[in-house]
Order: sequence, then structure tokens, then C-alpha cells
Amino acid sequence: MASRRKSRERALQVLFLCDLGKYEIDEAIEAYYYTLHSDDEDFSQLPKDRFMEELVRGAMAKRESLDEQIGKASEHWRIDRMPSVDRNILRLAAFELLDGKLPYAVIIDEALELARRYSGHESVGFVNGVLDSIRASQEKLAQNPTNSKGT
Repeated sequence: MASRRKSRERALQVLFLCDLGKYEIDEAIEAYYYTLHSDDEDFSQLPKDRFMEELVRGAMAKRESLDEQIGKASEHWRIDRMPSVDRNILRLAAFELLDGKLPYAVIIDEALELARRYSGHESVGFVNGVLDSIRASQEKLAQNPTNSKGT
């Protein structure tokens, strides 16, 4: 079983494939497994990374609302103008933030590690700022749920 950090790296890579528009979700996951295990004759029987798949499927299922949250939190940046790596790090982390299964600090720290490894130095601060804004919005919503959408 892969570590959660490794699963997040894998999820970022799969989201990147989907974002390029070349693959649907299932195709991107399958392509990722193929490149990971291309030397194995029947890679379909090898263990799957369930956490990676959960992250990818969740982020893609909620992509529209995640993009809306990211857009609100990233002042003066349209989501389609962001570098693809940054955009997908933000989608992945925003999905986890809104999912609420882990503490905010853990999720943001993991996203910053992805930004350090896969993006530029300036991206780390940008990703941190956007995610902190989303976190603050979520905390405000949790404190005052009557101001949420639809009420």
C-alpha cells in the first residue's frame, strides 16, 4: 500500500492527464497504472492505490465547485490562466479541505510539498495563500452555517 503522500503525488499526475483533456478519469487512472507497471505482463491484477483513486474521482466529480472556490480565493487569477500543475494541486487540496477528513494544516502542508516538488518557487506561496483563503472561508461557514448557499 502506498503512503498517502505518494498517493497524492500519483493523484496529481492523474489529474494533470485529465486536465490536459487527453483522458477521461478511468482512462487516466488506467494509463497511470500502465506506466507504473508497464513491464508486468498483466498489470491489471496488481494492487490498486485506492486513496489515489478516491482523490482523483472526488476532485473530478466536484471539479466545477472546486474551481469556483479556487477562483474566489485566488484574487486576480482566473483558474484557466493558472499553470496546470498549480491548478491541479489546488483542486486536490481543496477537495481534501472541503471533505474535512483531515486537519487543515496537514492538507495544506501536503499541497505545499507537492508545489515544492512539481512547480516553481513562487507557486508555493500562491498555493499557500489560496488554500489558506479556502480554509478561512470553510471555518467561517462552519461558525455561521446560516450564511451558506441555499439558505
